[in-house]
Amino acid sequence: MYLNSGYLHNSLIDFKDKTRPLIVGSCGTYRLHTHPKLPTYRPRGRLDFQIIYVSAGAAHFHFDNAENDTVVTAGNMVIYRPKEFQKYEYYATDRTEVYWVHFTGGNVKNILRSYGIMDNMRVLYAGTSLEYTRIFKKMISELQRCQAGYEEMLTMLLRHLFILLHRQLSKQRILKNEYLDSEMDLAAQYFNDNYNSDINIQDYAASRGMSVSWFIRSFKSYTGSTPMRYIVSIRITNAQMLLETTTYTISEIGRIVGYENPLYFSRIFHKQKGFSPSAYRKSL
Repeated sequence: MYLNSGYLHNSLIDFKDKTRPLIVGSCGTYRLHTHPKLPTYRPRGRLDFQIIYVSAGAAHFHFDNAENDTVVTAGNMVIYRPKEFQKYEYYATDRTEVYWVHFTGGNVKNILRSYGIMDNMRVLYAGTSLEYTRIFKKMISELQRCQAGYEEMLTMLLRHLFILLHRQLSKQRILKNEYLDSEMDLAAQYFNDNYNSDINIQDYAASRGMSVSWFIRSFKSYTGSTPMRYIVSIRITNAQMLLETTTYTISEIGRIVGYENPLYFSRIFHKQKGFSPSAYRKSL
């Protein structure tokens, strides 16, 4: 096992200090190749904040209670806040390599939020950039050498880490939004092309690899309407056009737009437009 660490004022005791907005208290690294297991158990947490970066292998985290076991793989960061339950292990069989930093300050929550790290976030995908490891190694060196201005340098290095993480989180949000927009646009086009057929929302969501609840929620966010209301709106709009411009019977128009039962069609039309189809046609 390889380890290397540095502590502010050479003190291993965790602390809370609000005299400055952001203060780095300690930083280090562990690399397990031969030592079978390295466990950490802090049922009452710590007084400071902590970020753990899994740069290789994997680590096992038990969030909230000891029974939960979440495997966090390389490229992810885990953030612990003051007094949060902490239990995690590193195993040699996973060939785990991690870097960690503890920090405190009077404005930490707002600083984290400004970099897109919200209060409910625990595991953050950061990627496996060597830039992260360089920042951690530089912080360890600054804590060990204590050169002039090293405390300010530590703060700057930690903010550098936050900036890189924020860029990665922002990129993920952009990609997620692009994917979401593309999928919802595809769904809307499919509904427009097939509105008069028997569309099963559950089957459509499954065909796109989405859960029904997630698809309905996302579609409503994108269009302002649930999928079924969207389809009904298209049907009734086209039925309205046929009532205005053709001599088809009410039953024929209902079948054209997707309703085999004329009574059901009339009821839906009345609910949408405030008139029955026949009353609407007469009003013209």
